[in-house]
Amino acid sequence: MSPPVPHLPDLRPTIAALPGSQIRAVANAALGRPDVLAFWFGESDQVTPEPVRAAAAESLARGETFYSHNLGLPELRQALRQYLAGLHGDPGDERIAVTSSGVTALMTAMQLLLSPGDEVVCVVPVWPNLPAQPAILGARLTRVPLAPDAHGAWRLDLQRLLQAVTPATRVLLLNAPNNPTGWTLTRDEQQAILDHCRRTGTWIVADEVYDRLWYGDGPAPAAGGARPASPACAPSFADLATPQDRVIVVGSFSKAFLMTGWRLGWLLLPAGLIGPTGTLIEFNSSCAPVFVQRGGLQALALADTLVPPLVAHLHHCRDTLCDALATVPGVHLARPQAGMYAFFSMPGSGDSLACAQALVAEHGLGLAPGAAFGAEAQGWLRWCFASRDPQRLLDGVERLRGALRI
Repeated sequence: MSPPVPHLPDLRPTIAALPGSQIRAVANAALGRPDVLAFWFGESDQVTPEPVRAAAAESLARGETFYSHNLGLPELRQALRQYLAGLHGDPGDERIAVTSSGVTALMTAMQLLLSPGDEVVCVVPVWPNLPAQPAILGARLTRVPLAPDAHGAWRLDLQRLLQAVTPATRVLLLNAPNNPTGWTLTRDEQQAILDHCRRTGTWIVADEVYDRLWYGDGPAPAAGGARPASPACAPSFADLATPQDRVIVVGSFSKAFLMTGWRLGWLLLPAGLIGPTGTLIEFNSSCAPVFVQRGGLQALALADTLVPPLVAHLHHCRDTLCDALATVPGVHLARPQAGMYAFFSMPGSGDSLACAQALVAEHGLGLAPGAAFGAEAQGWLRWCFASRDPQRLLDGVERLRGALRI
């Protein structure tokens, strides 16, 4: 007699079809193995700076365990305004909302703008949560792929993107600097995209959570009289867009302030969206925890002290890893201008998930499979170089050599 068929929940087909994380599939197989050098997740192995942790602890000690304003503590929103003003020019009053994580900020933006059946254009490969959000809301996704050049650097076919964005396109979704490729937009590309979206009436949602992890040689040239990009961050749509433009910029405390586990982000959006954004936050999370916001407030107060040394360290880690990988025959890699990832291909990485699983099982080297970020990145591997000790990166390269028997 056949065993009874287990009862399946009556899920929406879209939700039932959501793929599991291939990065987790690799990482979960190595749980409990202290010998593994893990570089698969998108976070540093450094803890949040002590003054930030102390500010949150003091908030808890004062009993700040109650709700705050839906849009965030007024003093945190003001501090974010000042922080953004130093990078991009003053955004003005009533354009900033604080959210419980950058990913929540992105989902809030999607909920503000999208109805079932709307068209979204997304540049890929990209962090898988990004295209999943429109799909969850019933929108239709058009993927515009980056492509690697002969040197391993991923490039955008700008004309192909502009042709894909039509008056029927509700949202253009961009992650630049990009996870996983390290690609970022130039100032002229941003201006061309903004001008085109103004003509089509398309919203731009710009995921710029890696903006401060920028290793460029200086500010990108200004276009059309726009404010020059800050040398302290990658080119941003916040430099170009007016307060009336259909542009939403998403930021996060996770990367540049070493606060991944805190789950604190923000939105910079047109003032007319602030009220509806507060309503959506009420229905989703009510507010970010006050003690977490106190930590964010302290991080912003110390931004000039905390961020430049971290970026300098990550710059060194990037060069350490890329220089070492460049000596491994068969590795195809370009040095990224931004972010915290080396994205490369090598012999045997055609099935990137199988390759990553073999690397961790047989050699104790934990990398993320490129296919986790879309079919466009099949055959590539992502290596997070945000390591407290750069020697770990070199040790990892030696394990890679062993896997390739070099």
